[in-house]
Amino acid sequence: MTQARRPTSRDVAAAAEVSVATVSYVMNGRTDRRIPEVTRDRVLAAAEELGYAPDRAARMLRRRSTEQICLVIGSFGVPVLDQLAASLHETGDRHGFGLITMVVNSPPSARRAIERLRERIADGVVIAGGLHHIGADGLQELARAGMPAVVLSNAMPADGFDVYCEPESEAMAEAVGHLWSSDRRRIAYLGHEREVAQYHAGLQVDSDRFAAFATALEGHGGRLDADLVVAGADSRAEGYRAVSALLSAPRPPDAIVAASSRSAVSTIWAARDQGLNAPHDLAVVGAGAIPEALVIRPTLSTIGPPGDSDFTDLATMLFDRITARDAGRWREIRRPWIYHRRGST
Repeated sequence: MTQARRPTSRDVAAAAEVSVATVSYVMNGRTDRRIPEVTRDRVLAAAEELGYAPDRAARMLRRRSTEQICLVIGSFGVPVLDQLAASLHETGDRHGFGLITMVVNSPPSARRAIERLRERIADGVVIAGGLHHIGADGLQELARAGMPAVVLSNAMPADGFDVYCEPESEAMAEAVGHLWSSDRRRIAYLGHEREVAQYHAGLQVDSDRFAAFATALEGHGGRLDADLVVAGADSRAEGYRAVSALLSAPRPPDAIVAASSRSAVSTIWAARDQGLNAPHDLAVVGAGAIPEALVIRPTLSTIGPPGDSDFTDLATMLFDRITARDAGRWREIRRPWIYHRRGST
């Protein structure tokens, strides 16, 4: 059986009675040339009838562009990463770019991600997770390869890549100070598994959030209690189980600072299921902005961005780098967090 010939742009142009250039403009979504709506509809109808689709690989070779950006995360299901992805999608659409996501949660996955990025799987990357696996050496490897990158970090200097940082220490200090002034003395930390494991192993904890909590607590004359540093911030279910165990202990906490707002919501549920009232019996503070913070009862006190979690400024910075408008000038965007005092404290 003879394989049917694949339709070309010339076939579409002939069927729609337009030039090949017009077909290219319409099918590639170009906006720098005005095409009458009736002509555009005719081209699209002809393309659909013929079963024509542009050869994306050929277009990539011509333009020397993948027309893709990459988002590197540590795990799925994190609300702030959903918001970041939405901002990247929206900005990417305006530039005609798609978004791909890679999960980096181990040294091997970090190595694979670096290799794929060096092979130009995308024209630019936002590294929002897995940074401790990628490391400074991995970032510099990408920089030497000329990969435009924005790194979410409160510690990395903008050198070879742009940096988006959200300092948390002042917000955490205010939150812990408010708990302390409310006579809360057994303040627990519901952390991510990695930071809690490092703490209990006696290692240096690689977490700005944990360090800010410990510093704030010690600043008021308090101290870390190993029994009150538990993992549970990585998911709602883990948070619920961890808090239920804490509240069932002989000496339960009177306040909990959760390293994620989703686990802080689970904290309120766990307290309620044990017949406790927040904030009377247990004060709760979360970290990060999620819509549930404003609708749960009581409303959730958090440390987080001063406004909504729109990342358009980050996405714009990445595309400025991709289009070389900021060539050679490394930038840093700072958006310090604040303490949002609500009903749970």
